[in-house]
Amino acid sequence: MILALEVLGVVVAVALLGLFAFGLRRRLIQRSGGTFDCSLRLRMPADAEAQAPALPGDAGDVLGETVEPSGKGWVFGVARYSGDRVEWFRVFSYAPRPRRALERAEIEVLRRRTPRGQEELALLSGAVVLTCRHRGALLELAMSEDALTGFLAWLEAAPPGQRVNVA
Repeated sequence: MILALEVLGVVVAVALLGLFAFGLRRRLIQRSGGTFDCSLRLRMPADAEAQAPALPGDAGDVLGETVEPSGKGWVFGVARYSGDRVEWFRVFSYAPRPRRALERAEIEVLRRRTPRGQEELALLSGAVVLTCRHRGALLELAMSEDALTGFLAWLEAAPPGQRVNVA
């Protein structure tokens, strides 16, 4: 009986230590400022190129029909502005380094949209989805309207001579 209580105590202590580490890591990431909640779709669907122009009136729109995106592949994260790049960190990770770094000169915003279908459940409420091209690869970012305004302003504030494409 005493052994079971000791094991339970160790398990609870390890769980609390893990939660403390998550909180400390997030605090360290946010310490320098310029952070915002940002979900990232790590694995785009195979037919993402076909879905990208699916707005009414766009070239890929056939009689107003659009492909319903799934909620799969989205990962919650925190993004931080760091000079000419945005560093993206997973929320549920112990890694001290960013999972992705998006350079301002390499980001091309293709379109923005509201979450649809299962995405509404996978993302934070009030999020806006940006479809971007980064180094030739498609990715999607989801953030609040306020964060979107800041992100687009940051993109447009590139130094002279830098190519910036904001939809």
